[in-house]
Amino acid sequence: MPELLRQLSGLGGCTHPIRLDGHRTEHALDTTTGEIGAVLHRMTSDRLPAGHLLVRCNNRRTTRCPACAETYRRDTFHLITAGLRGGKGTPEDVAHHPRVFATFTAPGFGPVHNRPDSGRCRCGTEHPADAPELGTPLDPDTYDYEVAVLWNAHAGALWRRFSIYLRREIAKRAGLSQRAFRQHARVSFAKVAEYQRRGAVHFHAVIRLDGPDGGTTPPPAWATADMLADAIRAAAATARVTGPTLDGRKHTFAFGRQLDVRTIRGADFTGSAELTDRAVAAYIAKYATKGAETATGTLDRPIRFLAELAHLHLTDHARRLIRTAWTLGARKDLEHLRLRAWAHMLGFRGHFSTKTRHYSTTLGALRTARADYRRAQNGQQQPEETTYVLSHWTFAGTGLTPAETWLATSLEPAPGTEGEPTHG
Repeated sequence: MPELLRQLSGLGGCTHPIRLDGHRTEHALDTTTGEIGAVLHRMTSDRLPAGHLLVRCNNRRTTRCPACAETYRRDTFHLITAGLRGGKGTPEDVAHHPRVFATFTAPGFGPVHNRPDSGRCRCGTEHPADAPELGTPLDPDTYDYEVAVLWNAHAGALWRRFSIYLRREIAKRAGLSQRAFRQHARVSFAKVAEYQRRGAVHFHAVIRLDGPDGGTTPPPAWATADMLADAIRAAAATARVTGPTLDGRKHTFAFGRQLDVRTIRGADFTGSAELTDRAVAAYIAKYATKGAETATGTLDRPIRFLAELAHLHLTDHARRLIRTAWTLGARKDLEHLRLRAWAHMLGFRGHFSTKTRHYSTTLGALRTARADYRRAQNGQQQPEETTYVLSHWTFAGTGLTPAETWLATSLEPAPGTEGEPTHG
């Protein structure tokens, strides 16, 4: 029993771990001849207390695994923070580079219930903040569900087009050619996708202007936050992606008119609302663990048959978006969009959080550092150069048995899985 509790506690609260069958063997290695020698240590899954090797699922969704999603949120927080103020291998000088926080929205597909500044929706009602009808169409029969799904499907391509146009706009304002711009400056960013209540994807991004080698070099003298913000507005207004032509109707996708670009000034921000490094990082990290299911009332897993919708508790709006994606997915001219595979995400198939290489550290580096720290805490050491490790694992299932679940709930929360993130 103590060994089983120890194995379960190593999951850090993960409720749907992956179960693996196999073994891990350490051999002595002669570094001179390359000859593999005697077995130093061997671990097999059938001798583990749970009968399998249990590995965290690492699912980023809070609806699937709150513990793993919290770890993902904290890692994202530190990744974003490192790009704003330095640390984790990123120079602290990036805090002095031009930085903005921008939000890119989707265009309209039809009137929806909302909470305007005037207080009253178009329907004449003053909706509370938690009203279930918010984001749903005023008239579902005239709402353009087809374009709404196709917008989500092309949102990732539109962002890529915007990033190209942004470099062009900055180069133009600096009086440089696009080729010469690369020798003077570099655009670094980190972004996250968020679903609005109507089911449309929009992007939040931290965009930074660096020197030619990224955060390790200072930006040129002409690079300012105001120039960066101006270039972002121009690039967002001109970026276009040509979509399919369906039944004689041509589709072209662009960002919506609502574009919010604000300079990040750290603790000295003097606007109507504080926009600190920490606030921006926390905001982006929060949405890195959420999907369409938390905003629109849709699903957090794919469907195999459309008939499954009859047995699922969904909002009418989400149901119609999924049905539209499924119907469009049957068309041969749209098979490259894989709409049926991503119908539960309302057509969006891009990564929820992405960054440029030079923005800051990586999630993989943060996970490796955490694993090394835990290994050191447990008195374990990395295999030496004179050790040859051979392992083979196969998938054996997911989740915990009822008894393991009962035991897991009796454990104390894993250190660092509650409360607000700290600057580590």
